[in-house]
Amino acid sequence: MSGPIPAPGHMGVDYEERVDFERLRRYRLERAKAALETSECGAFLLFDFYNIRYTTQTWIGGALGDKMIRYALLARDKDPVLWDFGSAVKHHKKYSQWVPEENYRAGFLGFRGAVAPSVGLMADAVAEIKSLLVEAGVADLPVGMDIVEPPFLFEMERQGLRVVDAQQLMLDARCIKSHDEIVLLNQAAAMVDGVYQDIVEMLKPGVRENQIVAHANKRLYEMGSDQVEAVNAISGERCNPHPHNFTDRLIRPGDQAFFDIIHSFNGYRTCYYRTFAVGSSTPAQRDAYTKAREWMDRGIEGIKAGVGTDEVAALLPAAEEFGFGSEMEAFGLQFAHGLGLGLHERPIISRLNSMKEPVELQVGMVFALETYCPASDGVSAARIEEEIVITEDGPQILTLFPAQELVVANPY
Repeated sequence: MSGPIPAPGHMGVDYEERVDFERLRRYRLERAKAALETSECGAFLLFDFYNIRYTTQTWIGGALGDKMIRYALLARDKDPVLWDFGSAVKHHKKYSQWVPEENYRAGFLGFRGAVAPSVGLMADAVAEIKSLLVEAGVADLPVGMDIVEPPFLFEMERQGLRVVDAQQLMLDARCIKSHDEIVLLNQAAAMVDGVYQDIVEMLKPGVRENQIVAHANKRLYEMGSDQVEAVNAISGERCNPHPHNFTDRLIRPGDQAFFDIIHSFNGYRTCYYRTFAVGSSTPAQRDAYTKAREWMDRGIEGIKAGVGTDEVAALLPAAEEFGFGSEMEAFGLQFAHGLGLGLHERPIISRLNSMKEPVELQVGMVFALETYCPASDGVSAARIEEEIVITEDGPQILTLFPAQELVVANPY
């Protein structure tokens, strides 16, 4: 992709080419099938919500995302089969006709153990899956799985199926984003651009962190978000150490405050930090921000196709440079993570892992790069995050709200 990355309107129109969802669905399924074909597996059995969406192009409410009840089977040379809530199955058959109607099946395994395995739901499900593997002629090959409840895994083994890891293969498949995926990621970031404008305007003494979180949720859903996964709001003395949450704390004059907005549009997520000062800023706050920005710019400058993730990680500060005793203690403060249907995809770039197993950066990778610098006053801190697409022309930034210098909201 060369030139500016588009962020078109959300509606489908006849006078502009926007996201081509049929092309998107075809791309994702082809990538998953290619991962399966190059593996030792005869089929993938997928419980990860994002892998299910990637292969079947279906979605139901995010509240069910961690309940381990939806699952999809992708066998060699076969269309995917999806087991879902019965009512959702009826809906899929009517509105999601890219999967053969008979491949949408009602299923339920027990809500993470709320229905005991002794009832037999898992045993029946595994027997049905095994019959499909036999029909496809791949029952003697390993079954790749991404995530699973232990009783389901035990039942797979009891019925003679050999299970191996498919999550690594699926994450590799999802790593290179298509044009349509990148446009959706850019549209999601554009929505957060607007929310940060709102935050700057409302960031005044007397406003609570949770009020800002409530407003961010409201605005994102109004703009078309399909899931607001989290909004972190951290201010004042809560900035250092970083708690990764929000409270009902009142914003005060002179606070440093930073936010992370994590939501998805058509499944594609943001992870987008910005830091502000409230009314005024101190030298310590400005110095911390300058340092966090320097680390960010140094990291971005080193990002290009063909570079190893170890080389990028080496550009980020070591744990000892900002007050931590080890890279494990400091993990999550100076790193990058892939971004797509999931919040944390490949590549993960940090001193903790990248020096041991570096990955070569490729065109089409999208990730969020995060830096954090505590201030010398002992309580303030600066946090910056940029979402980056690797293009043939180098890195392009999706997160456009100003962050080169510390923004003072509602200055006195």
